[in-house]
Amino acid sequence: MFEYNKKGSEVKGCLKILILKKIKIYTLDFPSQNDNEPDKEDKDEKNRDVKELYELAKPCLKDLLDYLKNITSKIKIAKINNHIVFGVGSFADTGKYIGIIWSVLAVINSFHEKLEISAEPSFNGAVLDGYGDNEVEIYPLKLIIPTIKLISKKEVRNLIRGVIDAR
Repeated sequence: MFEYNKKGSEVKGCLKILILKKIKIYTLDFPSQNDNEPDKEDKDEKNRDVKELYELAKPCLKDLLDYLKNITSKIKIAKINNHIVFGVGSFADTGKYIGIIWSVLAVINSFHEKLEISAEPSFNGAVLDGYGDNEVEIYPLKLIIPTIKLISKKEVRNLIRGVIDAR
């Protein structure tokens, strides 16, 4: 379950991972208490060669796409409910852009019956706020066999080693 609320520059939210929809095994609230401390990892960031990683991923691209197609049937959308408040300052531009957003959302909302994304215009200046409540059910036991099949391929193992070595 992932819930968030953005108003102005303030973002609050919560990510919860539950077993059997009742037993909480992980919770992440943001912003966390130590968000003001600088990350030490940012200073030690290495240069990553994208071309090298692309060359490693190229031979196993078909396998990765097959894996993604296979695991999508193991993931169930319980609820995706998001709402945005949008404004750009100009009445005409806000109306034009909200019309485009509404037409795109009409198509997106028709993809799944549990999907509800909405937008609201704001004519009180430049605004981009939103809130949402999202639930996705993942069946981990059903993911084991496709994951083992994927990892058993030599090209995928080389890709994993390359990504780990690039760190």
